[in-house]
Amino acid sequence: DALPPPLPKKQLQRAESLPEPGSSRRCHGDPEPRAGSILYSIPPLHSRHGEGAPPRDRPSSAPKKPLTKSQSLGEPLARSSPQKVPSPSLKELTFGTADGELGQLLESPAGVCGVVLGCQEASLARLSAHMQEELVGPEERLQLLEAELAGKGWAALGVLEPQPCCQSGDAWYFRVGFTFNHSQLQLAAKVPKPCCSCLGVQSSLGTHCSLPRLLGRFTDRLPRELVLPGIPGKQSQGPSREEPACPAPQPVLQVLLCAEVPQQTLADFVKGSHALHRTSPGHYERLGCLLLLQLCMGLEHLQGQNMAQGDLCPENLLLVQCPCPPQGQQGQKEPLRLSLPRLLISSFFKVQEKQRPCSSSQEQDWSLGLAAPSPPAAAELSVGRLIYQILHVDISLENILGFRSKRLPEIPSLSIYSAGLKRLATLLLHRDPHERVSIEQARGILQVLLWGPRQELFARSRKSLALLRGWLEVKRALLLLRFAENSAGAGVHPGLEEWLCCQYFQGVTEHTLYQVTQVLYA
Repeated sequence: DALPPPLPKKQLQRAESLPEPGSSRRCHGDPEPRAGSILYSIPPLHSRHGEGAPPRDRPSSAPKKPLTKSQSLGEPLARSSPQKVPSPSLKELTFGTADGELGQLLESPAGVCGVVLGCQEASLARLSAHMQEELVGPEERLQLLEAELAGKGWAALGVLEPQPCCQSGDAWYFRVGFTFNHSQLQLAAKVPKPCCSCLGVQSSLGTHCSLPRLLGRFTDRLPRELVLPGIPGKQSQGPSREEPACPAPQPVLQVLLCAEVPQQTLADFVKGSHALHRTSPGHYERLGCLLLLQLCMGLEHLQGQNMAQGDLCPENLLLVQCPCPPQGQQGQKEPLRLSLPRLLISSFFKVQEKQRPCSSSQEQDWSLGLAAPSPPAAAELSVGRLIYQILHVDISLENILGFRSKRLPEIPSLSIYSAGLKRLATLLLHRDPHERVSIEQARGILQVLLWGPRQELFARSRKSLALLRGWLEVKRALLLLRFAENSAGAGVHPGLEEWLCCQYFQGVTEHTLYQVTQVLYA
């Protein structure tokens, strides 16, 4: 057969300049620094660089390969062309992936290292999603339960305890039972106090681990057996000698049904933890860091929903016991006071609203000499004040802003977390609002305090992006190995702290670590 005439030289040069098949997709090493993304990109080995400050631009991931003869225009593609058989996504790779598909990935510019790192990121994301489902419950099941509770009131619920299981600054919480799919569930009925009402905005907050999950709402007369502490005449447990035979009817109130049943408030926890702080300061202050981290994550979510916290005091922060471990782990369960509970923010409001929920001591402190600040600014000050309260250091708002003292109260150094918490409190309570760290930065500082990198990493090597990137890659691999060993060996079930750790390592970048360590270890 006669061969086709050769192509003109000009067209051949244009063909050589075309991008390599598949290069229009984002390579594993291309940066994509988006805040809040589940996965982040790690640059391939040949494009890593950078000492000192984080660079903004990175070179292309790999040089373009010249067009081979078999890929000339007008000729059929070779069998091994990636256009004919697309490469599988790193998120879809499993141990059972065909070797042919693995071979395509290994020939990619990222190479073996890029494939392994990408698989680690995808695995952390799947583990994190699974752990979150264990903590808050499957979303599909919660939606079915929400539909089942629609239109129901007290008549469909069973009051399990007449006394509230928890009392926050703005509401009482009662433990109630509800039959769903032939099983008895325990829910919390939130009854607002007379001067407080933020129920109208709670249903629009979205799902988050640091916020109560709303399942239903109704307006109904309170059952007679419920006791509202501190409200005379609002409860009745049957006629007595002093009461008439037909007592006054119970009030009609709006009630919220929540999936989480709070055990106590943060104020109760701090008040009862003085002895624990003295005997086990490292364990207690680590618990404090984990509780503050949950709070910052919830505040970030509220800010993204155009919402703000109400009276952010320990009385309005609820603690919920996490689900019990499997049967094989029951003997290893820590006492309730030593285990990490979930922290829930119970008081919030829309940013554009001028009327804030009822206040307690914090609002009275504001009136001593300050005009009420905007809600975002109040969040930083409130979290800084909470650090002192969790560490059992007495502080007032006047001391925070230096009206009576130019120095903040001293935080004693009792553990490896004390100095970092003191540094964070100082940054959050800075007198100049422009010098204060944001809630997002505070969350990053708490994560570094909990899981590193610690300052000794920079004792032998100068801090650089390459050093932080290497530390991050090794810690990710070790974290996955620990999960695998725990699952196969002792059968330890991952809990809330493991989920928070996964959240950190699946989303942090070396650039973020550089900035956070600059602030923390300044």
